[in-house]
Amino acid sequence: MPSALDQRPALPVGGPRQVVPRRRTRLLALSEVRWALAALVLFLLALPVHLLDGPVWLSGSLFAATYATGGWEPGWEGLKALGNRTLDVDLLMVVAALGAASIGQVLDGALLIVIFATSGALEALATARTADSVHGLLDLAPTTATRLLPGGGEESVDTGDLAVGDTVLIRPGERVGADGRVTGGAGDVDQATITGEPLPVAKRTGDEVFAGTVNGAGALRVRVERDPADSVIARIVKMVEEASGTKAPTQLYIEKIEQRYSIGMVSATLAVFGIPLAFGDAFQPALLRAMTFMIVASPCAVVLSTMPPLLSAIANAGRRGVLAKSAVVMERIGQIDTVALDKTGTLTEGIPYVTDLRPLPGSGLDDSALLTLAASAEHPSEHPLGRAVVAAARERGLPLADAGDFVSTPGRGVCATVDGRTVAVGAPDRLLADAADTPHRTAVTELQADGRTAVTVLVAGAPVGVIGVADRLRPDAAATVAALTRLTGRSPVLLTGDNERAARRLAAEVGITEVRAGLLPEDKVAAVREWEAEGRRVLVVGDGVNDAPALAAAYSGIAMGRVGSDLALETADAVVVRDELAAIPSIVQLSRTARRLVLQNLAIAGTFIAVLVAWDLTGTLPLPLGVAGHEGSTIIVALNGLRLLRGSAWPRLTPATG
Repeated sequence: MPSALDQRPALPVGGPRQVVPRRRTRLLALSEVRWALAALVLFLLALPVHLLDGPVWLSGSLFAATYATGGWEPGWEGLKALGNRTLDVDLLMVVAALGAASIGQVLDGALLIVIFATSGALEALATARTADSVHGLLDLAPTTATRLLPGGGEESVDTGDLAVGDTVLIRPGERVGADGRVTGGAGDVDQATITGEPLPVAKRTGDEVFAGTVNGAGALRVRVERDPADSVIARIVKMVEEASGTKAPTQLYIEKIEQRYSIGMVSATLAVFGIPLAFGDAFQPALLRAMTFMIVASPCAVVLSTMPPLLSAIANAGRRGVLAKSAVVMERIGQIDTVALDKTGTLTEGIPYVTDLRPLPGSGLDDSALLTLAASAEHPSEHPLGRAVVAAARERGLPLADAGDFVSTPGRGVCATVDGRTVAVGAPDRLLADAADTPHRTAVTELQADGRTAVTVLVAGAPVGVIGVADRLRPDAAATVAALTRLTGRSPVLLTGDNERAARRLAAEVGITEVRAGLLPEDKVAAVREWEAEGRRVLVVGDGVNDAPALAAAYSGIAMGRVGSDLALETADAVVVRDELAAIPSIVQLSRTARRLVLQNLAIAGTFIAVLVAWDLTGTLPLPLGVAGHEGSTIIVALNGLRLLRGSAWPRLTPATG
């Protein structure tokens, strides 16, 4: 029997809305930008002197300064790489510029240095802006907090100096300084950047709050439960930074062939220079053609084809509360073709709530009276089912009586004196063993058949009613299943340790056709390995300790972060911090977009190299045009990859698409 308790309580509206601060690295804060700007200014000063046949000593000095300012940094890095027996393309660019100058093409060589330095500056800026988009989350947390002293006073301290156990005061409109739990007061907290909830959430004593969220009306006293360096925001930044330091398989493959390509390119350059000389060509044209060949054949754009899209995707996902732990993960997620979903805590919220109230005939109770009795007895309890009963009574505004002589027995339930009556609430089979044809047993059987957990209520040892409790299906579960079906071409599979009847009931609600229920952790692993033996690439989504083995065995694994166990969070390749199930198809689609941009970049880079090399070998490619083409392709692929930093690049699950 559905109850009005199935409906979610209305969330309070109002309070300040927060926006992730935009942290921007200043251009001149980057050394690459400063040196590139200096080289450009010197080049622009030298250019008119050279073109107007001014003093050679003046133009020569300005060009020399251009070479030095724009080329010393990549040249030095290239020499260090050479010391490690690695041929760096940066060094080849500097050598090409010096080679052009050695045959009198000082202007062309200086132009190469300026364009090359500008390209490096743009790459450094793009990398910095990628980091900015993630580090901007740190700006959500305030720099100071009001710490309450044991004697009753207060002091302003840096949030970094807060310790676990400290109590801080959060006034209206202030940001929370550390992850903790409310010990006093009440307020409406905007926590959209952490949990993704669109409206402010009411916070009362015992509720958890996160650093960087904004308190609305009302003051809160919060006990710090995590070191500021270990807050949710700090962990997001740390995990994304670690992810940014990894390399995807495509990037590793490119780097593997880069050295062979570079050595082959140098050999080809020597051939382009030496063969024409052997057939009587003049020294200067042969050297100029060889220098141009080395420039246009350099694989700079190919090297930059892979990581900018993947790192941009990691940063964008991090801002949306999805932490991909590495570039390898970001590339692999988009390659999956089968999705296996856990039930409790994944498709459902992992929090029990009251769904049914069944007063028994002859008890003299209605729904409200039954719930009041049970909630009064359960009020001191810390058991999740007891908290669900108390929460249901509060949602209805029912007055709770004091519970005396409270006793809690693990596995059985609770017993207390309420209004002079002995009330027991707990597991039916432990509290009362009755015949199958009694009204009590009938109610219990019906609820269990419908996938509910039955809770029996006794007064003076006699059953007076049964309460049905269930986990709440996530509101976006059905749309997520539909989106994953569309992306992979097959419906997700439900893997759960729950009973078959409850699992199939939930699967029917969300549109899942294949169900494997009653599974132990090893059974889930066996299912994953069975599919992968068929050639599938399986994505497992779970949250509990029992899901960790399957998360580890799968081609890729994603954990729900809010209710997920520590083991699941550590084992998974990615974590949905905000607990939004709809983020799963979004991250799969984003990964596929990133991979598509990688392929686009490789095609762009390869086309530029092929066209410019063919032009140089079969015709006369002017050095400045070759430089512009080479560096232009590098800039194009870098900017193409950075498109995924835009907020609009994050795929959104809507009713139309889900």
